[in-house]
Amino acid sequence: MTPPGNERVPIQSEDDIVRARRIARTYAQELGIGLTNQTKLVTAVSELARNVYVHGGGGTMQIEIVSNRGNQGIRLTFEDHGPGIPDINLAMQDGYTTGNGLGLGLGGAKRLVHEFEIESWVGRGTRVTIVMWA
Repeated sequence: MTPPGNERVPIQSEDDIVRARRIARTYAQELGIGLTNQTKLVTAVSELARNVYVHGGGGTMQIEIVSNRGNQGIRLTFEDHGPGIPDINLAMQDGYTTGNGLGLGLGGAKRLVHEFEIESWVGRGTRVTIVMWA
């Protein structure tokens, strides 16, 4: 059975990050996404949800079931209304960090999923959309 999709998950706390990971894994399992790609997806969700919480001051994760030529997948959109990212190219580079992490978050998340898109507006927030196909 395929989950209904089109669910919005608030990300306002550490607990919400854990919840976002769990929900993403459940959707991926229901869609028949393999274990390796489930793990990659959940890792990307963890990184992106943490960015929303830590750097964006909280936000949401939107879940959608998508299909393309008979193939189903999960699209997750992470959105916050934080300070935005002044230089996306710099932020995508491994080793770049504005916190205490390793600087692998955005670039690492991009490498873990099939599709990745980032938009950011200084003073208005950031939106990252990822897709993992079954």
